Amino acid sequence: MTPRSNVDLYRHETSLMRSKRTRFIILVSTFLIVLATTIFLISQSRTIFSPEEMIEPQNRVPVDTSKKDDSEVEIQGKVVYLTFDDGPSKLTAELLDLLKEYDIKATFFMQGSQLQRTQFQSDVRRAVQEGHYVGAHSMTHQYKKLYQEKQFVPEMHETLSLIHDITGEKPQLVRPPYGSVPGLASKQIRDQIAEAGIKLWDWTIDSNDWRLKDQPNEIVENIKRGTKSNLEVVLMHEKPQTLEALPDIINFYKQKGYKFAVYDESEHVQMNFLKDDRL
Repeated sequence: MTPRSNVDLYRHETSLMRSKRTRFIILVSTFLIVLATTIFLISQSRTIFSPEEMIEPQNRVPVDTSKKDDSEVEIQGKVVYLTFDDGPSKLTAELLDLLKEYDIKATFFMQGSQLQRTQFQSDVRRAVQEGHYVGAHSMTHQYKKLYQEKQFVPEMHETLSLIHDITGEKPQLVRPPYGSVPGLASKQIRDQIAEAGIKLWDWTIDSNDWRLKDQPNEIVENIKRGTKSNLEVVLMHEKPQTLEALPDIINFYKQKGYKFAVYDESEHVQMNFLKDDRL
């Protein structure tokens, strides 16, 4: 009896250990699967938003622009603003040529580091002379400096001053790199912006053109899918694929009955994700 009992006890303990080990393996496997799935979903939902500087942290928070309240502004018919970031560049002149061909005025948000390049400054002057609006897009386009180190207002002041030196104009409108969310979520920094007399513009449609190299048709489709309201502000960049897509974008809005508009400081339209009516 005793030997058999010992064997049975040993078998029971071995079975119990195996059962515990199996449960532990299942628990660990489940945890790893959940962790991997979470990491994958986060990586897929995160919007990379640094057209020129991939060294920057990707800090843009996706903003739902599908629910647009046209009652916030007085709209006469359908209006679309074509906007271009990150100039001036070697493509600025070609963009201006194309816009002139279609008799359309656009809104440009230019970067200080590019404005300092003298070979592009004549195109900046030309843009203003031909009726386009030139606003600021910061000096560095660096998230850490602008938002974490609180250099947003100083950088915008410096960029606006450069535009004034080049064109003689005194613009007040800026576009926050990566959008106003989350960088400008703090009321303190928005108070500084308001006190400085600076206005902000985000967008209603993100074309994602900067990451669609050699895919102009995808840019056009993104814009078509995003067009849902009587007032649209289209975010684009000075990229070859954008230049190639632009005629189709223009024709799409013409067919839909939209009027092309350029930003007018005397009739400021609130267009910031934070819905701060001071900006």
